[in-house]
Amino acid sequence: MFQLHPVQQAFPLPPRFVAPGSLSEAADLLSAHGAAARLIAGGTDLMLELSRGARSGVELLIDISGLPGLDQISYDGGKVSLGPLVTHADVIASVPMLTAGLPLAQACLEVGSPPLRNRATVVGNIVTASPANDTISALVALGADVTVSSARGERTVPITEFFTGFRQTVLESDEIVTAVRFDATDGVNRLGVFVKLGLRRAQAISVVHAAVVADTEGGRVADLVVALGSVAPTIITVPEATELARGRELTEAAGDIVTAARRAATPIDDIRGSAEYRSHAVGVVMDRAIAALASGTAADRWPHEPPRLVSAAAPERAASASTALDGPDDVVTATVNGERRSAANASGKTLMDWLRDDLGLTGTKEGCAEGECGACTVHLDGAAVFSCLVPAGRADGATITTVEGVAAPAGGLHPFQQAMVDTGGAQCGFCTPGFVMSAVALLDEISEPTSEQITIGLSGNLCRCTGYCSIIEAVQAASVDTGAVQAASVDTGAVQAASVDTDAVEEAADTGAAS
Repeated sequence: MFQLHPVQQAFPLPPRFVAPGSLSEAADLLSAHGAAARLIAGGTDLMLELSRGARSGVELLIDISGLPGLDQISYDGGKVSLGPLVTHADVIASVPMLTAGLPLAQACLEVGSPPLRNRATVVGNIVTASPANDTISALVALGADVTVSSARGERTVPITEFFTGFRQTVLESDEIVTAVRFDATDGVNRLGVFVKLGLRRAQAISVVHAAVVADTEGGRVADLVVALGSVAPTIITVPEATELARGRELTEAAGDIVTAARRAATPIDDIRGSAEYRSHAVGVVMDRAIAALASGTAADRWPHEPPRLVSAAAPERAASASTALDGPDDVVTATVNGERRSAANASGKTLMDWLRDDLGLTGTKEGCAEGECGACTVHLDGAAVFSCLVPAGRADGATITTVEGVAAPAGGLHPFQQAMVDTGGAQCGFCTPGFVMSAVALLDEISEPTSEQITIGLSGNLCRCTGYCSIIEAVQAASVDTGAVQAASVDTGAVQAASVDTDAVEEAADTGAAS
């Protein structure tokens, strides 16, 4: 029998899975199990860490993603508050955030792609504590506070004190981040922006990024916070830039702010860029950020109604009692492609493996197993997600659609599937199921997507045959009004730029065109 090389084999997921019925129950479980338990919400970072063996000794996953009421964003008394289950997609879809917290919205839009943003939470991004994590810099610049709770009580920590080192935080093993709060910006006297340089347009870890928030009085800087990512072991601020800017107009202080930021950066060489290149890019990114704030154009590049790939008729998952999987004999039951399906062997598995191995739905493909290629995309409770990054236990009680369930029950292909045949979009076929699931979700959400919306909607799917043009054409052909959509010029290069092009990035940095 064919065997994978050891370096190709993923580490097994923890054998035990619990979906608690309340946050207090989750806190009690963490208190009882200590370091042997890990809390999971979106899990897009944690699932990778576990599969790569980076989190040893974890025996229990405590999944709070199904708990109601924890995904709320509130705007009250000049404060913005995010619950622990607020996803990047939630932030992007919240219109008030474009005024009250633009840097955070811009950072969330830079995280992964729509299927990943549908699962990944802002709190998860904070807890992972990577210096490349986009939302951390935005929240640092916004002066956020982090509230953590446990069975022992509650405490609030300024986000600048939450991180103690590379991927290290003050969070104890029994604590849960329950809220993130910051003072709202108003776009006039308190304004901010986030700028990122990556190696591709989507699914890109930052080479360098910056978030800047300025408080002004009479057109002059009263306070300024500059937060830089991917240039040190943690997200850093630049106090020197604050002092140099205070009492001056942004345009007048721009050069000094940029110079101070470059002095503060202490980058390293890695696969995404050299230290020298990063130091240069800091100046480019900061120059763009200050120019955008000074000219009032910080929000000009925000896309019109960016798609979430969430069905307009997405079912609301009702709160349920605690679910526990303690071994291979425990059964998971879900509504899959309109039918009630049950299967055991979910313990220690991803949703992708459970669908393929135990339900026999092999249309869902494994391409990368790390949320990069999109071949494993399915619809989970009406939202497109990467099934390789979802624990199988999350399926219990859920509604799932795979590529096998896209066509009409009476027979015949879905309009997008037929369009893929007609345009030659289906080529080698390996990535096709993922493209089908993303495109169907896009068309269900937006019946006549624009060029920009198609580009964003398909940004989580990679085509190894480089056949993006025909796939985009298939989306257009399947839309309600093909003439109106085809009249829009489709930027196929933007989709193809999902593949790495370091020359283009270097040129962008040299010309000040980092985005």
